[in-house]
Amino acid sequence: MFKLDQLKPRPNSRFRRKRVARGESSGMGKTAGRGSKGQQSRSGGGFYVGFEGGQNPLYKRVPKLKGFKNHFSVEFAVVNLDELNELKETMITPDVLKQNGLVRKNAELVKVLGNGEFKHKATIKAHAFSASAEEKIKKAGGSIEKLPLLPKTKASKVAKKASPNATVHA
Repeated sequence: MFKLDQLKPRPNSRFRRKRVARGESSGMGKTAGRGSKGQQSRSGGGFYVGFEGGQNPLYKRVPKLKGFKNHFSVEFAVVNLDELNELKETMITPDVLKQNGLVRKNAELVKVLGNGEFKHKATIKAHAFSASAEEKIKKAGGSIEKLPLLPKTKASKVAKKASPNATVHA
């Protein structure tokens, strides 16, 4: 014979959900499981995310980022000499590097570094070269050509659009 403490629901049976705040007989009582009175019992009541009981919250205790971004810094896309060996072209320009995937498509300035050996004769055009890269290219019988650096400032963008004789004050 079954005892009351051994009773279990049928397998895969479903229970009716508790209907909160539907009176005394709903199973959740007159206060609907919220206790009596206070901030938590009111609708819309409660604390904001990150509240720590009046203590200074973590997001205010953590130090804030300091420093600045140098707007005059120049960023180069970097290519090493051993990567240039894969190209069998006699004229290597930033456009050729972009087409072959050695430099990202939106790169504006390219710098050649001297990592590895350069083995064939070629003219390399770039915005900057390291001293070791220049030496190794000339040793292999190649030549270098430095392209002009154009700073990415508002003044230079305005100057490009304006006539060549116009002066721009930044």
